[in-house]
Amino acid sequence: MKKLIIIFSALSLLLFIRPVLGLGANINSETATSVTTAQVDLTEDESVLDGAFDGIKKFYSYTGFANSTSGNVIMIIIGIIFIYLGIKFDYEPLLLIPIGAGVILGNIPFVAGNQTGIYETGSVLNYLYFGVVKGIYPPLIFLGIGAMTDFSSLIANPKLMLLGGAAQIGVFATFLGALYLGFNLPEAGAIGIIGGADGPTAIFLSSKLANGINIMPDGTTVKNLIGPIAIAAYSYMALVPVIQPPLMRMLISKKDRKIKMKPPRAVTQKEKMIFPVVALILTTFISPSALPLLGMLFFGNLLKESGRTERLADTARTKLIDIVTILLGVTVGASTQADIFITKDSMLIFGLGAISFVIATCGGLLFAKFMNLFLKEGNKINPLIGAAGVSAVPDSARVVHTEGLKSDPSNYLLMHAMAPNVSGVIGSAIAAGIILSFLG
Repeated sequence: MKKLIIIFSALSLLLFIRPVLGLGANINSETATSVTTAQVDLTEDESVLDGAFDGIKKFYSYTGFANSTSGNVIMIIIGIIFIYLGIKFDYEPLLLIPIGAGVILGNIPFVAGNQTGIYETGSVLNYLYFGVVKGIYPPLIFLGIGAMTDFSSLIANPKLMLLGGAAQIGVFATFLGALYLGFNLPEAGAIGIIGGADGPTAIFLSSKLANGINIMPDGTTVKNLIGPIAIAAYSYMALVPVIQPPLMRMLISKKDRKIKMKPPRAVTQKEKMIFPVVALILTTFISPSALPLLGMLFFGNLLKESGRTERLADTARTKLIDIVTILLGVTVGASTQADIFITKDSMLIFGLGAISFVIATCGGLLFAKFMNLFLKEGNKINPLIGAAGVSAVPDSARVVHTEGLKSDPSNYLLMHAMAPNVSGVIGSAIAAGIILSFLG
């Protein structure tokens, strides 16, 4: 009996322990599974982190920070300086602010090797840049200039047109300088027009001669110099109040700066209407290649003076010229991408531009003094107006007027200075046409 109790107790214990052992086995199995799952989760977390890090690196590779160069930074700073000069000092703000914004737009860096902006086929800027490359914008600018220009002072005193012609010496001096520095004939011709201090004319001529498309007789392709030439021309136009006054004071004595000129005679409306027609025929027969510029200039003036097309004249001198100025400024600025603009050629062009502007100003001033040698007392001209022979309208005439007032507060030279100033516009266009005839 005692043995039976012991055996029963042993079996009961065995039956009790078995499920316990089985339960323990299940716990161990679940624990092992949990450990394995934790390891898998850790591996997945690491993979997610690696993927996120790779995504961030890829995103960074697409940003401008990863693809910018020192050249991009330099050009963006130049764009900001242009905007600053236009706002702070009122240096041709209608030109410098759009150009400055364009310079910034053109130098936002993209993925390396993926050229965008005005050079990317199909982009908006590329379509707008078409007007620069094909020389569409400059004649439209001339149309607006003609519609806002009063040629009365030139009609009243035609001999002052000689001062506008004398200032064009800067064009041909720059042309020779460019040849000396190694530029080929078409490139030198396009660079030379910077001496006329006329941005639209510079763009027009460079789009014909130095556009990166034309082929030389020896098989070489001319360089695309539109951007550097345009920026140089507009920059020196904006710096008229800085560059010209010291030259005036250096070359013209205080006595001569005080010369008072006779008030210009009154010009009839009939004369104003006849002038653009006659001037159009004469100038374009002299320089037919300048027809797109001179034709639009005098057509715009005819709209103004005819008395029958005031609505058209108003559109040309306001809405149209404003729209074209915006498009021209932004696209020209955007063409100055660092890898294209920051080159030895661009630096040479800017140097030549500065020299040519000085030569043009001095040419006008000295020729005015030369003219006085043949004029009787009382009919002499104030040599200061010779500086207005460059075609930076109307800034150059304003600078002449300001310098005259400094020497004599009662000496008003603005209307007299406008004559050589507008003739400078005509002269630079004729010079561009002559260069294009020989080199185009």
